[in-house]
Amino acid sequence: MKVVIFAGGRGTRISEESMLRPKPMIEIGGKPILWHIMKIYAAYGHTEFIICLGYKGWIIKEYFANYFLHNADMKVDLASNSMEILQNNAEPFKISLIETGLDTMTAGRLKRVLPYTGNEPFMLTYGDGVSDVDLDALLAYHRNSGKVCTMTAIQATSRFGVLKMQEDGTIDSFEEKPEDSGTWINGGFFVINPEIRDYLDGDMDEVMWERDPMDRLAATGQIGAYKHHDFWKCMDTLRDKEELEQMWEGRPAWKKW
Repeated sequence: MKVVIFAGGRGTRISEESMLRPKPMIEIGGKPILWHIMKIYAAYGHTEFIICLGYKGWIIKEYFANYFLHNADMKVDLASNSMEILQNNAEPFKISLIETGLDTMTAGRLKRVLPYTGNEPFMLTYGDGVSDVDLDALLAYHRNSGKVCTMTAIQATSRFGVLKMQEDGTIDSFEEKPEDSGTWINGGFFVINPEIRDYLDGDMDEVMWERDPMDRLAATGQIGAYKHHDFWKCMDTLRDKEELEQMWEGRPAWKKW
């Protein structure tokens, strides 16, 4: 199944890094987070990708254009100006790199790549989040639901510490970062049927996928939530990047390869 990845945004909340490169190219453990996301999908057999390019998209193009060479073991004979590949270490990915506009919103980016998805279901995610979501279970859930779109839902964690207190204000305990706030949010990792084109009619360039199209799907009962209770993390800020780097040095939950 083809996988569409949003990779065109400016990443302003992590501008310390995104001034120089697109947010999906910010590295975790020496590899772009985009690579980590693709490896998650590849672990489940999904190796055909459609990348929605925008801000500094040429950097993503150059990365994959030179990927084979940069990851191969090779011998170079300078005298004869020849090169021999000793071992190919590249993944068996097929990648379509599609220019979807510098300032196009996510609904517009998705609409612009629909001609490349074909008349068949596809997967969609963002180029800045990793998870240990079971993609086989997600796909089975989607097929059984009969809906146009399935979204992976994750439980939001609080960014701030919370207090547990009595009615008179006496504090009983502190909790630094409660992992379950009781609220479910969009975790990306969608499965979408080709009928989605009916929800992307007209000019979508200034429309967020997360607003009008998803609102219309909800209004018609055509979007479902696959509840994921385990690891999920989005790289929104420099602090998120540093936390992901620390995880990578140990046993990163999203590494399934």
